[in-house]
Amino acid sequence: MTQERKILVVEDEPAIADVLVEYLRHAGYSPSHVADGRVALDEIRRDPPDLVVLDIMLPGMDGTAVCRELRRFSTIPVIMVTARVEEIDRLLGLEVGADDYICKPFSPREVVARITSLFRRMEWGNPVPASGPAQLEIDDAGLRICINGNRLPLTPTEFRLMRLLASSPGRIYTRAQILDLAYHGDQDVSDRIIDSHVKNIRKKISSVWPDVDVIHSVYGIGYRYEIVA
Repeated sequence: MTQERKILVVEDEPAIADVLVEYLRHAGYSPSHVADGRVALDEIRRDPPDLVVLDIMLPGMDGTAVCRELRRFSTIPVIMVTARVEEIDRLLGLEVGADDYICKPFSPREVVARITSLFRRMEWGNPVPASGPAQLEIDDAGLRICINGNRLPLTPTEFRLMRLLASSPGRIYTRAQILDLAYHGDQDVSDRIIDSHVKNIRKKISSVWPDVDVIHSVYGIGYRYEIVA
């Protein structure tokens, strides 16, 4: 039940924090708010929430440092919020262990939708039959992804692409977004290369979980991650 889920909003702009807290409360969650990075870590250790919405630009300790430290002792889902749109910041937000990111200005409804999506993915951790959702495990430090306990033999680039898509099940990522978020800036990447990587990932998923579609093409747009048996 959403009302049992505690959300910690770490945001130093009062107007933004107030809106997020109000929308989360209206959606049935139990939100709380702090405005300082170090205070956030103390709060998480004292009373762990179910999810953290974490701004990057914070007093005390910035959001990337908070997320990096948080990952030393917790796997709580983290959604990074940033006003910086440069590629390096987007990649950094994911590489320090964040589960998703949102750029300012944003729609509070989108934040709620992303949170709901992350919670849905967490629920897939329960044992299920092969015809249902798989147990998906993502190890950021080891660049490993396992489905039902079987490790996918992914290259680092394939790992980043798969992780991006799996971070928001059902969300459509355009090829431009995939290029921004899953590839390093010095890589010469075309749409055809992205398509080739997706094809390889599909083959590797099929080798451990056959007859189930996971990565879907959205004609003329890009791809989405959604398990369809």
